[in-house]
This record gives sequence, structure tokens and C-alpha cells, in this order.
Amino acid sequence: MSAPNSIPTAGNDPASAFERLLTIINTLREQCPWDKKQTMETLRHLTIEETYELSDAILDGDMNEIKKELGDIMLHLVFYSRIASENKSFTIVEVLNGICEKLIHRHPHIYSDVIVEDEAEVKRNWEQLKLKEGNKSVLEGVPASLPALIKASRIQEKARGVGFDWEEKAQVWEKVEEEIQEFRNEFNTLENIVINKEKAEGEFGDLLFSLINYARFIDINPEDALERTNKKFIKRFQYLESKAKELGKNLKDMSLAEMDIFWNEAKNI
Repeated sequence: MSAPNSIPTAGNDPASAFERLLTIINTLREQCPWDKKQTMETLRHLTIEETYELSDAILDGDMNEIKKELGDIMLHLVFYSRIASENKSFTIVEVLNGICEKLIHRHPHIYSDVIVEDEAEVKRNWEQLKLKEGNKSVLEGVPASLPALIKASRIQEKARGVGFDWEEKAQVWEKVEEEIQEFRNEFNTLENIVINKEKAEGEFGDLLFSLINYARFIDINPEDALERTNKKFIKRFQYLESKAKELGKNLKDMSLAEMDIFWNEAKNI
């Protein structure tokens, strides 16, 4: 049985702390059975999970959890770079220098003599620079696998970056009302008739897209807003479940009037 490895000393500055992480990852990759087996493909779903856990911590405002989740994601970034270095594809040094060069190039108002007036102009310059770098469309930077709600927000932000946008939020709200009316006129479910599901889905998508657009104009992140509503519903519904259990009842056996009593109680908690 071989002697255990010495534990790398904790760093007191960013550079030494990062070097400690690199040392640990290299050791685990060479000696740990689990770490030795990992590939970029096996890590991918874990990275997605860690990203969502970070998102949850941010929405909860839990700084201790945010710190821990950032560490988990940092681990993954270093792990991917270690795997790539084994394949002679790239190294962590190239990754870090690459993002540094990109940031310098994309911020000519900081590292050159370009003058900007506000944040909006910074974003416009950013998108124009990406096109000069070889991107054929400003929308190329929107990942195809993004959840649809987030993707819609990013598409609209990208289009705005090159000046394709409404001028006033009142115009956007008019579009929302127009889409609501179109949907209501064509798919009024009160009439209990069979509807064209494909067409209804398209119109509903247009309505959601216009609402997301309006949210952007009033500085609301629709993904965060919907997730907070999800959390609120879960909390209230679980309260309702607990109260039903206290009464020895199943929710399916309770009337809506009975459930509403506990639902309203949950609103005040």
C-alpha cells in the first residue's frame, strides 16, 4: 500500500488557490479510479446540474451556497481542461489566455481609444465585434440547447444589440394585447370546439414571445420571474398537502372550497 499524498497547502491569494486546485485535479485524475474514468461527455450532464444548482442558490440569495456551487463549477472547468490537455487539444493556460484576449478585444472602450456613452452602446459594439470575428449572424451566439424561455430572451437581447428593437415599451405592450386578442379570437375554449392544435401552439408561442419582450423592456428577467412563481406555488401547495395530511384526508377527496381555505392561509405565511 502506497503512502498517502501530501495535501496541498491552502492558498492565501487567487493565484496560489487556483494552483492548489490544479494540483489536486491532476492528482485525482492520475490516481482516483472514478476521476480517471471521466470524459467530457460523462461530465456534461453533471455540469448542467451544477449550473442549475448555482441558479437556485442565486434566486434564494444564499451566499454560502453560491460560494460552494461556484467551487463545483470551477472544478468542472479545470477538469475539462485537464482532459483536453491529455488529448493535446488545449491547456488551462490557453483557456485562460483565450478569455483574457477576448475580453480585451471586446472592450476597446477600456483597452483602446473607443468612446462609448452607455451600456447599450457597449452591447452594440460587442455584437459588431463578434460579426467582424467571423460570426455570420448575431444570433449564432445563442445556444440551440437553451431552454426556450431563456433562448427567447437571449434572441431578443442579441437583436437589440444591433438596433432591431421597438422604440417604446408602449409599442411592445400593444403587441402583447394584439397577440392576446388573436389567441382569444381563434381559440376561445369556452365554445368547446375542436381547435387546430398546431396553429394554437404557434399563436401561443407568439404571445409568450411578446410577453418576454415586454418583460425585457421593464427590466424583468422572465426566467427568474417564472422560477420564483414556481417556488411560490410549490411552497403553498406543500402547505396544502401538509394540512390535508393533518386532517387525515387526501387532496383528491377534498373540494376546491376546502383546499382554498388552506391555500389562502399559505399566502400569508
